[in-house]
Amino acid sequence: MRMAHPWHDIPAGEEPPGEIHALVEIPQGSRVKYELDKGTGLLKVDRVLHSPVVYPANYGLIPRTLGEDGDPLDALVLMREPVQPLSVLRARPIGMMLMTDEGERDEKIICTHLDDPEYRSYRHHGELPEHRLAELRRFSQDYKKLENKELRVGGFLGPEEAREAIAAAMRLYDRRFR
Repeated sequence: MRMAHPWHDIPAGEEPPGEIHALVEIPQGSRVKYELDKGTGLLKVDRVLHSPVVYPANYGLIPRTLGEDGDPLDALVLMREPVQPLSVLRARPIGMMLMTDEGERDEKIICTHLDDPEYRSYRHHGELPEHRLAELRRFSQDYKKLENKELRVGGFLGPEEAREAIAAAMRLYDRRFR
């Protein structure tokens, strides 16, 4: 009997790219960076963050996607509560934060949890309080600073660009794994 692999065996969503699944690797408020091991599908501790910051949202990946960096697309899911790693959330992409990490493109898809009554009505990152976006940007700028890693945070793009990035990453995944 084969164990299910979270990246490959969970669908990208019920109606991707508009409604997706996000597989949580790191709960909101954590300083521990967990990462899905691509080979086994198990969760491993990558490191404890060197900077005195915590993840501002539940952080994970979109199953059955492949980014230009060879990893699944990253998702930040905004909701009121932290959830356990390996939880699958129904989420809506509302924007995308542009980033480069060690010279490679590494965009973050910003989502809201569709089953959280406080966040499910948001459809565009511009509807969020300004401070919430500032927190996402600041975390991204700071979390690798004490590791002396090169990371640049660009601007935010809207939900249409996020959906296009997800669709492209789904096609790339299909070409590589299907």
